[in-house]
This record gives sequence, C-alpha cells and structure tokens, in this order.
Amino acid sequence: MAAPRFHELEIAAVRNETPDAVAITFAIPEDSRDTFAFLPGQYLTLRADIDGEDMRRSYSICSPLNETGHRTVGVKRIEDGRFSSFAQTLKKGDRIQVMPPQGRFTAQIGGDHDYLLLAAGSGITPCLSIAKSVLAGEPNSTVTLLYANRNSSSVMFRDDLNDLKDRYTTRFTLLHVMDEEVQDVEIMNGRLDAEKLESLAGLGVIDPKSADAIYICGPEPMIRSASTAMAALGVDEDRIKFELFTPAPGAKPAPAPKPKAAKGANGASHGAAVEIILDGARRTIEVDASTDTVLTAATRAGLDLPYSCAGGMCCTCRCKIVEGSATMDENFSLEPWEIEAGFTLSCQARPDTDRLVLDFDAQ
Repeated sequence: MAAPRFHELEIAAVRNETPDAVAITFAIPEDSRDTFAFLPGQYLTLRADIDGEDMRRSYSICSPLNETGHRTVGVKRIEDGRFSSFAQTLKKGDRIQVMPPQGRFTAQIGGDHDYLLLAAGSGITPCLSIAKSVLAGEPNSTVTLLYANRNSSSVMFRDDLNDLKDRYTTRFTLLHVMDEEVQDVEIMNGRLDAEKLESLAGLGVIDPKSADAIYICGPEPMIRSASTAMAALGVDEDRIKFELFTPAPGAKPAPAPKPKAAKGANGASHGAAVEIILDGARRTIEVDASTDTVLTAATRAGLDLPYSCAGGMCCTCRCKIVEGSATMDENFSLEPWEIEAGFTLSCQARPDTDRLVLDFDAQ
C-alpha cells in the first residue's frame, strides 16, 4: 500500500464554535470519497506554508459516518500556536493540503455497545464523531459523554451536543464539568481528574466497569489521570482507548524498545547509508545518527516523507526496517507487536548500522 499523500481540498464552510475555536468543513470530491473514507475517531493532517515554513498539524474529524460529501475538523487556538492561529483566518473557498484520514483512536460501528467518552476542551472532536456515528448507526447502543471545560463559553460544538441530547433522549447522556464556573450540581464543578472520576463512579453517575470501551481525549495530563483512574476502578486495559498528539512539556514516554535488528546489521552507530522505499521507488541518503533522525535528514535531502506531528505520537511516519537496525528517541504510538515486527517511526529513528533500509509502503 502506498504511503499517504496530501490532496488539495476546498473549504466548504467555516463556523465559529467559541471565541478561539472554529469548525472547518472540507468538500470531498466524489472521486476522492473512497480515499477520505474514515472510522469515527480518526484525524486529518493539514499542511500549509506559514511565513515561508512548511507546517503540518493533525486535527480530529468530528463528522459522523453518514456525512458522505464533507469532513469537518475542530481547531482551537492555542497559545503561541502558529498553525492553530492561521486556521482561525481560513474562510469558505480557500484551498488547503489535507492528508487522508489516519489514526487508531477509533470505534467500529455495528452491534450493541455502551460507550463512555471522556473529553476535555478540543478533545471533544473525535468523541463527537464517535457519539454521532454510534447513536445513528447502532439503534440499541448508549453513549455517556463527560465533557470538561473552563466555562460555558469555551464549550465547543454546544449546538451539536444539545441536538444529540434532544434526539436520543434515552440513549445519550451528556455531563458537563466546569472548573471556572459554578454549576448547580456540586460534583460537576472542578477539574476532570482521577479524584473526580472516582467520585462520579462511586455515586453511580458513571459506570466505567460496564462500558464496552472508554474513549479519552484531551490534554496529556488529563489523559494520564483518567486512564489511571479507569484502571483503578477495575476497567481492563484493552477497553481504555486514548491517543496523544501533544504531550505536556517535559513529558517522557516509557523508554522506546529497540526494534529487532534485521539480517545484515553490524552494530555501527552513525554515518549510515539509509535506503528509503516510498511509493515503490528507492532513494539512498546519508544519516548521521549523532545529529539527525531519518526524517530530519530526509527532509534536508529533499525527500517528502509522510509525517505529521514529528514527535513520535501520531504514527504517520511509520515504516518497516527491512535491513539493518535503528533506535527511536521516543515512542508514544507504536505497539509492542509493531516494534517486534520491525516497524519504527522515521521522526524518531536513528540508524545503529552502516546500512539501513526502511520501507514506507509496508503495512
């Protein structure tokens, strides 16, 4: 399978959600609808030239599956965020480079499920897609959404959420948690942290142990805290789903296991010849592991490798080691079985051997 590539899409609509967040809807041409097919919870990577710099950012799709001709993402401006600030200026008719949907934070539609969604801030975007798709596609399923914000004015997609609440009165439960605005129900005030979740479970407001899956999306500290709380409440690890795009400053993952060396590895540390297989073509570049990852060296050499976050979180730059060996600086996204099978992240990979062959077409 070919590596993902960018497509130029036209913006069909831009809607203000809050004073610092917009919903951007892309028109999907009929001949590209298979390319942009998605699972609820996946994201789009947007690309733009901003002040002469090629920048890419990933934003989760908030569209339901039955929205065939459009894909909508929510973008919240972050402090000093050049791309998120640029996104606030986009308007209907503008065109922008968009990579087809990717991501593993997904819900399969079909059957009967009881889902618990925990979202904070712009983390609502994938959860909204999951909620809409499950409620529309599974007539016997239920969804409980616990959504944390500073105050009412910072709630994204309020109208969409209220519409779901009105349409699915017996199957959708919406609970708001506010930490800068006092609500009538005391337990719903404060931060959405482990203590809050344990209290809500203890009062029977949420029932994590009965959920078929728990989807968590928000800032990295909230994800870590909520995941820990769910595990402490007895939820099996395989039912807790989350995805990281922006870890907290200074956050470090568990040490990345070294991928299993393929035949031909000889133990050299840097100054490697790295052969890239991409879209069936081969090109060799030089990579000094003491100064560069494969991605930074490839970019300098003029190779347009697939990538998005460049921080070891999104898996867009995943590739397979065919020959040689490499070690990752960090790994927030590859599963142990993928590392054992020889996959690595080019944005984090540094060659261990004089020769390294990476296949970006391998799945």
